[in-house]
Amino acid sequence: MTHVRNAAMALVALLLLVAGGWASWNSAQHVLLGKGREHGTLTVTGCTEKMCSGRYAPDDPSSTRRTLTIERSVAAKRGVTIPVVVKPGTDEGVRTGWGGGLHAWLPLGGALLLAAPLIGGGLRLPRTAWSMAGAGGAVLVAAFFAL
Repeated sequence: MTHVRNAAMALVALLLLVAGGWASWNSAQHVLLGKGREHGTLTVTGCTEKMCSGRYAPDDPSSTRRTLTIERSVAAKRGVTIPVVVKPGTDEGVRTGWGGGLHAWLPLGGALLLAAPLIGGGLRLPRTAWSMAGAGGAVLVAAFFAL
């Protein structure tokens, strides 16, 4: 029975980590693999509950200026200029730099924190659990200060 419980705990922890990584990669890929993509700055003109929009000024002078949207964060307020990379084929930008990279990995940081009690209590691996909780907490705190 112990093996079944351990397998179930490991499966749930793995599911949490895979889901967090998958959710993070949706934005993080544009920050980490930004070479060859359109870069510029976004001046925020307005925000809704989930998205902010504004005027986009590309780094490449031959690109056209247009309106972009970006996922809302605590740092996206009216009048703020944010460095962004444009998602290919869309009018959606992703914040770049340390703040953008850490913001993109927030779901994985949360998943690490959620999986830590399962690993510590369920699998009886306290050192691994504390390491995962520390890494997840570090991502969340670093993103808070970077934004």
